Amino acid sequence: MAISNLFNKSFLTRTLSGIVLIAILLVTFILGGYVIFGLTLVLSLIGVSEIYKTVGIEKTPLGILGYVAVLAYYGLVLWKGTEFMGMFIIALLIAITALYVFTFPKYKTEQVMMAFFGVIYVAVLMSFLYFIRMTNDGAFTIWLIMISSWGCDTCAYLAGVTMGKHKMAPILSPKKSIEGAFGGVIGAALIGAIYGAAVGSHLDAVSNAPLYFAILCACAGLISMVGDLVASAIKRNYEIKDYGKLIPGHGGVLDRFDSVIFTAPIIYYLIYFLI
Repeated sequence: MAISNLFNKSFLTRTLSGIVLIAILLVTFILGGYVIFGLTLVLSLIGVSEIYKTVGIEKTPLGILGYVAVLAYYGLVLWKGTEFMGMFIIALLIAITALYVFTFPKYKTEQVMMAFFGVIYVAVLMSFLYFIRMTNDGAFTIWLIMISSWGCDTCAYLAGVTMGKHKMAPILSPKKSIEGAFGGVIGAALIGAIYGAAVGSHLDAVSNAPLYFAILCACAGLISMVGDLVASAIKRNYEIKDYGKLIPGHGGVLDRFDSVIFTAPIIYYLIYFLI
């Protein structure tokens, strides 16, 4: 009975926090502009701090440099969009390695690499939520990120439970199957097509929304699995269960947005090249 009550309480907590999270995203995605910019910035700072904790640099000068870099990057995003992204990445690498050599041997090479990786992996990739929302039809196309990440994940779970036989990554994630992966991609494509049919008449730049959205969600859904496995691999390497406790029942920002981080830039560039 105690185990049953614990499970019910855990499930309820996870469900309620999930509803709150979806409500926040719904309002943010609808309003767009500075609202989604602000939320993306906050999520990026929290996500970077979570990944820095895995190597113990979250409160060090190296970690502080990373937080400053996130703020500087979003300042460039607000000012010039993606125009100076390459320059920023090069400047970040130089700044972090300069701190490394001038404070040697204060930091391990692994910590320095994670300081650089954290900003790119979390902040830069996460910023594409804002970039997509600010494009033509962004109020509609931004939802493709959630369809291809969380939608794909749900469909993959259902397909894996009912048909899964062949393990996709047996050591890293024993519960994920090849059949589940196929089910997730197909499911994301179907949801994308249905969504395209529902909103197609409201779009300015898309003439065949069901077809295009199905292609976009299938491709991004496949990549979302990589994002999920990347986050899991890092946690396995550092023997942690969750990145944080910000979202009750879900963990930290990286636990909930691990696939979103990868699908956002994929959706952005697929829209750019295909539509």
